[in-house]
Amino acid sequence: MIRLVVGLGNPGKEHERTRHNAGFWLVERHAAASGLVLRKDPKFKALVAKDAGGAWFLLPQSFMNLSGQPVQMLAGFFKIKPEEILVVHDELDFPPGTARLKQGGGIAGHNGLKDISQRLGSHDYWRLRLGVGKPPPGTEGGDYVLQKPAAEEREAIEASIVNALAVLPQCIAGDLQGAMQKLHSQDRPVVKKEPEKKEAEKKAAAKEPEKERGFLKSLFGKK
Repeated sequence: MIRLVVGLGNPGKEHERTRHNAGFWLVERHAAASGLVLRKDPKFKALVAKDAGGAWFLLPQSFMNLSGQPVQMLAGFFKIKPEEILVVHDELDFPPGTARLKQGGGIAGHNGLKDISQRLGSHDYWRLRLGVGKPPPGTEGGDYVLQKPAAEEREAIEASIVNALAVLPQCIAGDLQGAMQKLHSQDRPVVKKEPEKKEAEKKAAAKEPEKERGFLKSLFGKK
């Protein structure tokens, strides 16, 4: 079962709408829907709440690179094992609209996960990865995640959060494999549509050879 759900992000108004705060978005939405109040606890350097079933929810206020300290302190205080922790974070390897659940694995340069793994001395915690897409050519991943997503991308990320929240009770209850199967069948990745003008130009271009053949037939007739 999951006893601690951690949303990763950076504190402060300037960061709240950036891609790196996708983990915050999910936990905040869950708290609002469940009537939980996330309160600042100086002892854990985080916003924390506890639901009626005994599961803890934590938003580190130590900035992303030091996310492991609040996780380590709360988990140590309440004797929560790594495999009983679910960390929600942004994921560059998936397009917006995709959510994936897994245990352990590589951290792919994510500094929040790096610090958590070092502090816990383990990679065995569970991860809920919310796709934010790859940075465009010439943009560093670190800069990209600190930018706000476009409206279409944010909408897709929000849709994946809704899907993830639907299986969160299942995760907390301990049916992580069942939650994984359900979640992975609900993707709605963002698809960038080609502008209508270009589509119309394509159709017109496709008709040009037909017009040319018709013109030649009118000049020379059929053989």
